[in-house]
Amino acid sequence: MAENPLGDTRLNPKAPKSEPPADKEPADDRTNRFIELWQRISNLGLGEPVLRASTHILMLIIVAIVIFAMRAFYTNVERANQADIRATAQAIAMPTINPNGEGALSVAAMPAYVPPETRFSDGIPRFALADTDIPSRERVEVVKYTVQSGDNIFDIAEKYNLEPETLLWGNYETLQDNPQFIAPGQELNILPTNGVYYQWNAGENLQKVAEFFGVTPDAIVEWPGNHLDTYEINVENPPIADGTWLIIPGGSREVRDWGPPVIPRTDPASAAYYGTGHCGEIYEGIIGTGGFIWPTTQTAISGYDYNPNVHPAIDIAGSEGNAVFASDGGVVVFAGESSFGYGNLIVIDHGTGWQSAYAHLQTVNVLCGQSVTQGTVIGTVGNTGNSYGAHLHFELRSDLYGKINPLDYLIAP
Repeated sequence: MAENPLGDTRLNPKAPKSEPPADKEPADDRTNRFIELWQRISNLGLGEPVLRASTHILMLIIVAIVIFAMRAFYTNVERANQADIRATAQAIAMPTINPNGEGALSVAAMPAYVPPETRFSDGIPRFALADTDIPSRERVEVVKYTVQSGDNIFDIAEKYNLEPETLLWGNYETLQDNPQFIAPGQELNILPTNGVYYQWNAGENLQKVAEFFGVTPDAIVEWPGNHLDTYEINVENPPIADGTWLIIPGGSREVRDWGPPVIPRTDPASAAYYGTGHCGEIYEGIIGTGGFIWPTTQTAISGYDYNPNVHPAIDIAGSEGNAVFASDGGVVVFAGESSFGYGNLIVIDHGTGWQSAYAHLQTVNVLCGQSVTQGTVIGTVGNTGNSYGAHLHFELRSDLYGKINPLDYLIAP
């Protein structure tokens, strides 16, 4: 056979096979090298730590692979769900064909739902208060209250959100318009609103009764607590049983003033009905200055404050035995015991159109007709009459203005 000038071994099946590339190491050599390396590591005492670290690294790699695979799986599922939702929405929005072929019926796409923005959008929150608040309902009936020790008209009225006059107008049988008559153990009517509690008398005219208290007949008839028929009522001759108690909402009347009356020095006997302390002769004497000083060393209010209808005076704090001074000069026209809850009482006529009164005294140190100058000691603070604690009940009365608030006229000490 002719020699192949190109040296192509493909034409010569007996030609030797080519050697592997020099840069590729046989697998057996790599294994031998790994075994040799491991033996060296073991000889150094590092075999067990290296094996343990390798195991941890392998576990971390496996966990990472599992997490990646699960994430990819759920991502595909979510995409599939979204595709189904879009397909369903498109199907709803697509017009549908009438099976009878008479035309197409268009169906509008459903609008997107937007939840309302409220504080309870995510459910009912749990508040800190464990109790449930029950809404208060307007009271329409009269309730009873038993007077406790230390109570007074103002405190009870405030407790029920009423005016103090309403307590007097609702309890005339008990208090007789006199706040001094209140006493522990009494049972008082508490009206549901400001107004008057009135007992009906047979034959009365509803129109006249309403006018007397300054309201309309409808105000009385329509009050639910009176239980009157608004359709069959006759204001001229209403079918109201004799003795029925009616609530007059918004009604009012004058409150009787049980305090010391005007006692002129020219006729002090006009107060004979008021108590044994009245003076029976005509007196003349000193004329006051026209200014008024505090009648005792204390200047704090204790008990009742000034109220033109219920308590036209102030109650000044003090201890039994504290000195009481004449607020201005004048003549004593009442000195002694009174009959209407004021205990030991002194009244001074100042000769200027003004009078001053000092009640609940422990002692009376002046006599009828005696002239006193401003600052004279006339008695001591006490707790006599209808009083529940030592104090001085002090009044100022003007012929022009009536009983005024003493705080507006007393000279600062």
